[in-house]
Amino acid sequence: MLALTTGLAPLVLASLLGWTGAVKVFSRGTAQQAPKTALARMLRSSERATTVLRATGAGELLIAAGLLVVPANPVPGAAAAVLGAGFLGYLGYGRAVAPESSCGCSASEDTPITWRAFARAAVVLIGGATVAVAQDTWWPAVTERPAGALAFLAGAAAVLVALSADLDRWWLLPLRRTRLRVFGHPLLGTATDQVPVAASVELLENSLAWQAAAPVVRSALLDHWEDDGWRILQYSGVYGDRENARPVAVVFALDATAGRDTGDDPIVRVSYVDADSGEAVAVDELRAAPSRRILPMAG
Repeated sequence: MLALTTGLAPLVLASLLGWTGAVKVFSRGTAQQAPKTALARMLRSSERATTVLRATGAGELLIAAGLLVVPANPVPGAAAAVLGAGFLGYLGYGRAVAPESSCGCSASEDTPITWRAFARAAVVLIGGATVAVAQDTWWPAVTERPAGALAFLAGAAAVLVALSADLDRWWLLPLRRTRLRVFGHPLLGTATDQVPVAASVELLENSLAWQAAAPVVRSALLDHWEDDGWRILQYSGVYGDRENARPVAVVFALDATAGRDTGDDPIVRVSYVDADSGEAVAVDELRAAPSRRILPMAG
C-alpha cells in the first residue's frame, strides 16, 4: 500500500494543482473574486491581487506538468512542497488580518478561510515532500495494479472534493437538502415550527437586499415577527444625506421557512418606514436594484 501511495502521489498532486491552477489562470471569475480575498486586503489592490493569483496559477500548472512528465525528478515535488508551505503561511496570515475574506485558493471560493483550506495546503506540502523523496513514477502503479490504483484515486478524489468549499454546491448542499426533506430541520420541535430566527438573519445578511440596505442600517436586529408566511425582521437606520438625515425603521420580509439548506435564495422584500411619521419612505434605487430577488414591500 505504501508503494502504491508514493507511486500515485504525483498523479494526485498534479490533478489538484492542475485544477486550481487552471481556474486561476483561465477563469473569468478570478478578477471577480480577487477583491473578496485576503490577498487583496494584504496588497491593498484588487488588480495586484488578480495578477498574483494568475501568476500563482501559472506556477501551479507548471508544477503539475512536471509531476506528470518527470515524476521521478525531485524538483517538481520539492517545488510543490515549497508552494504548500507558502500557502500555509499565507492562510495563517490571511486568517489573522482578514478572517472574513476568502483565500482565493481556487479563485472561485467566496467563503471565509476555514480548516479545509489549511488541510488542502497541508496536502500539497506533504504530497510534494513525499514525491521529492520517493522519486517514483506513477504509470507503473496504474498499469501493474489497475484495481488498487483506481480505488486509491477514487478515495483521494473524494478527500480533495471534501476539502474544497467551492464544490459544496455539487454534493454537500444537495445532501443537506435531502436530509432536511427526509428528517426535517434538526432545530425544529415539530413540522409546523418555523426556521430559527438566527438562520433567517444569516440568510438575509448574505442577500443582495442586505447589501443594498446596509448603508442605511445602524443597528442589529431589533424585532421580528411572522405574518402570513413571511418572517419580518426590523432594524433601525438613518436615511438621507447629512443635512436631511432622518431616522427610519428598515424592515425586511422573507419566507419564514427559508434557510441556507432549503433551496435557492428566497425573495427578500425591503421597506423603509419613517420613525417619526410611520409613513413608508420611497426608495427608488431599491426598485432599480440589479436582481429580481430584491423587491420593495407592498404598503
